[in-house]
Amino acid sequence: MIRSFGTGYVCAHLLSQGSKSAACRAAHHSGSFDVAVIGGGIVGLASARELILRHPNLTFTLLEKEKELALHQTGHNSGVIHSGIYYTPGSLKAQLCVRGATLTYQYCQKKGVPYKRCGKLIVAVEREEIPRLKALYERGQKNNVRELRLIDAKAIREKEPYCRGIMALDSPYTGIVDWRLVALTYGEDFQEAGGTVITEFEASDITVATESPAGSAEGLKYPIIIKSSQGKEVRCRFVLACGGLYSDRLSEMSGCSSEPRIVPFRGDYLVLKPEKNYLVRGNIYPVPNPRFPFLGVHFTPRMDGSVWLGPNAVLAFKREGYKLYDFDTQDFFNALSYRGLQRLVMKNIVYGMGEMYRGVFTSAQVKILQRFIPELSPSDILRGPSGVRAQALDAEGNLVDDFVFDGGKGELGSRVLHVRNAPSPAASSSLAIAEMIADELEKRFQL
Repeated sequence: MIRSFGTGYVCAHLLSQGSKSAACRAAHHSGSFDVAVIGGGIVGLASARELILRHPNLTFTLLEKEKELALHQTGHNSGVIHSGIYYTPGSLKAQLCVRGATLTYQYCQKKGVPYKRCGKLIVAVEREEIPRLKALYERGQKNNVRELRLIDAKAIREKEPYCRGIMALDSPYTGIVDWRLVALTYGEDFQEAGGTVITEFEASDITVATESPAGSAEGLKYPIIIKSSQGKEVRCRFVLACGGLYSDRLSEMSGCSSEPRIVPFRGDYLVLKPEKNYLVRGNIYPVPNPRFPFLGVHFTPRMDGSVWLGPNAVLAFKREGYKLYDFDTQDFFNALSYRGLQRLVMKNIVYGMGEMYRGVFTSAQVKILQRFIPELSPSDILRGPSGVRAQALDAEGNLVDDFVFDGGKGELGSRVLHVRNAPSPAASSSLAIAEMIADELEKRFQL
């Protein structure tokens, strides 16, 4: 439900599938805040929550272009709570995922958000995959991932009776949750602490004020103006931009670098027919192939009892294009004209063609899945939902694999912090990412 207020702003009354809803706060009548957070996805919401809990005497607003929060990447992911196995030991990504998983379980327990610690098997089906599997185990050990162990074919069958493999990495600490529900709960915390959520506010310009608002006695206390595409504006002292699929465009809007560039990749899922859900108990993943840029298709149980299979990874023709034929001219030509994407395509052209083929012909996708569950047949599956991943690319065609912050020069740049890249598993790491972002904001802006 959305409630409107006389200021022209709206404040989202957060509904969360049976959980308590926070009382919707009236918009800050002056339209001025100490900090404005742009982006109502899970990273923006977690960061806004962390900041207001640390600084209850400051005023905060969160600006979201949609009518509801967490509709895009947050609302279109697999729902897995990752434990931190895959990432380079000592990297920020590894540290944040491991800490983030622990914080997520603690938070869900405290808030009564349903989750399941159903575990994950990374399954080797060919002997040539075993060295890579053992290397993953060692990496997970160095990352301090909990309860990891290597298991043989018999133990695989005990955990997943219909799965076939010769060895697997067992991660009992991996789980599942409804990440949109988690994000909405972050939003409830933010509002309960006094934060203002303004929806239907699509940031179209960020500038420095040259004069104080008419009738204001505060002068230029709030020197940054954020204008919306609908002609509304918010003033603030500092800006935190967590734009996800639009993070590069928000950055350019405030005079920062155009790179890394966001290129949208759509992932299409298949869904098991309900009568076949017995085939899968927990998450079943392949051993990653280092020659390819993504993890590969996997089996993922959902909180609603369904089982998703996939996803593939193909270029999306629209940044928020969840359907095969969704198309946006600007998004399409921006992506194709970017040298980084051209180089990525040339390095992975065979892989990319295979992904597109499997996206059209589901039987080809099922054939890969049958390597793990031979009993699966094309008649057991239906086409499912899709998600779009904000993949940051550099000009050389490399996937930007870690977090990127960006500010700028001059008065505007010194008051804006852009989260340019919050790569998967950003949802699993969200509470830890929020701590890091709050630390960075405090250091840059001396809050």
